[in-house]
Amino acid sequence: MVTASIGGAAVAAAAYAGRYSIKAWQAFKARPPTARLRKFYEGGFQPTMTRREAALILGVRESVPITKVREAHRRVMVANHPDAGGSHFLASKINEARDTLHGKTRGCSSEF
Repeated sequence: MVTASIGGAAVAAAAYAGRYSIKAWQAFKARPPTARLRKFYEGGFQPTMTRREAALILGVRESVPITKVREAHRRVMVANHPDAGGSHFLASKINEARDTLHGKTRGCSSEF
C-alpha cells in the first residue's frame, strides 16, 4: 500500500514537471527578440566615419590600444572577407574603421 502511494506520487510529480517544462518552452519560444541578444552593429553607415562608428563596427571601445584594434579587425575581416563570400563594400568599411581608430585618414571615405 505504501509503495503504491509512493509510486503514484512519483508519477504525478513527473507529470507536473513535464507540464511545467512544456509551458516554459512555449513561453520561451513566444517571447519577442530583444536588442541585448544582438551582437553586431545594425545601423547604416554615416557619410564620414567617426571613431564611435568605427568602434561599433569592430566591436571595441573607442579608447582601445592599437593591438586590440588589430585583433578585432582581423576577427571581423575573416568573417566578411570578399574571398570567403563577403562583400567588397563591407570589407572597405571594416578597413576604414581600422584606419579611423589608428588615426589614419584617407582622401575619401570609401571606394564605393
